[in-house]
Amino acid sequence: MKWLDKVVQIFKIKDLRKKILFVFMILVVFRIAANIPVPGIDTERLRQFFGDNQLFGLLNIFTGGAMSNMSIIMLGLGPYITGTIIMQLLTMIFPQLEAMYKEEGEKGKQKFNQFGRMLTVPLAILQSYAMLNLLSRQGVLDVLTGFQLLVSISVITAGSLFLMWLGELISEKGIGNGVSLLIFAGIVSSVPLSIRELMITYSPDKIPSYLAFVVLALVITASVVIITEGRRNIPVSYAKRVRGNRVYGGVSTYLPLNVNPAGVIPIIFALSIMLFPGMVATFLSASGTAWVANSAQFIGRLFENAWFYGITYFLLVVLFTYFYTAVTFDPKNVSSNLQKSGGFIPGIRPGTPTSDFLYFILNRVLLFGAIFLGTIAVLPSIVQGLTGITTFGFAIGGTALLIVVSVVLETMRQINSQLTMRDYEGF
Repeated sequence: MKWLDKVVQIFKIKDLRKKILFVFMILVVFRIAANIPVPGIDTERLRQFFGDNQLFGLLNIFTGGAMSNMSIIMLGLGPYITGTIIMQLLTMIFPQLEAMYKEEGEKGKQKFNQFGRMLTVPLAILQSYAMLNLLSRQGVLDVLTGFQLLVSISVITAGSLFLMWLGELISEKGIGNGVSLLIFAGIVSSVPLSIRELMITYSPDKIPSYLAFVVLALVITASVVIITEGRRNIPVSYAKRVRGNRVYGGVSTYLPLNVNPAGVIPIIFALSIMLFPGMVATFLSASGTAWVANSAQFIGRLFENAWFYGITYFLLVVLFTYFYTAVTFDPKNVSSNLQKSGGFIPGIRPGTPTSDFLYFILNRVLLFGAIFLGTIAVLPSIVQGLTGITTFGFAIGGTALLIVVSVVLETMRQINSQLTMRDYEGF
């Protein structure tokens, strides 16, 4: 079998084998850390809280149950991702940061990423304090004061930084994107428990719902693969250039524009933003000031409303798809690079007309990709409504499925590129 031969070849190459085993070892460490709890928890109330709250339930899946276990890494990669979002938003305000990220090459990106890591520390402290207070007010956790509160915040903050370090280790020494792989591991680890709960609650009356869910899952998976792999190829030609006795150029190729160039990043960004209002509202709902408490309770009820939650989530995903693509793909730079290398799009003049054409094509392609991402994000609620299956449908719903499929495809692509680079067919 072809895929079996490829697996054999992967483990024949020492360097690639070491990278894959390293990633596996880091994921094992991640799963161990996810099961080291903070003491003093009412586990039954904790499970009930995460089961009743849709947003926190989804975040709990992404952390592999670390949040519902009240683990030392209960915040997951949330503070790091939020810090990255803030830094990228600041590029729109401060031209120096934009120049650092886009124009100073690899060194500039490393400096930019370092600022994101530094911002992770205060964000982790704030989020851990807010989460501990939230759980205390819900009666899930004993009220923490003084030294005990300081220790708990320090441990949870350290756990979040530890997870950030693990993700960067995977990206540096392993294969694939470390942050995406850790989120992938968290999602996959929750599937066996969900299957077990499904078997416990099995009823012959629900067979049509189970079949409908399987069909929907297959359709979603196929759609995710098609959209993730979908591209709009723009033809590019290179003029002939004569240097001495040699002729360069005169070839035709294409510039690929992905239908979903942002991947799963917009969904992760949107989840990070959606987390804050609910946490702040719960934290302020017990305020002694009447108008502050009433406003916080109103915001809390608003985010518990399924329609408001779904529409806001959808719009944020669409917005972040455009924003992230604008940060990572600049048609003006692409047009300039094409012109410098003697390339041009047939029928389009080099320079400004080329960048305008790229903007036009990108916006049309991106609209479809953004709507698809937004639909996938709110799909778990739709699937639950149609099938009546909550736990299992939630665990491998549209958002989680999109991340799993995207990470698998990207990791396979990187492994294939490593094999091709080493010419494994003639190995």
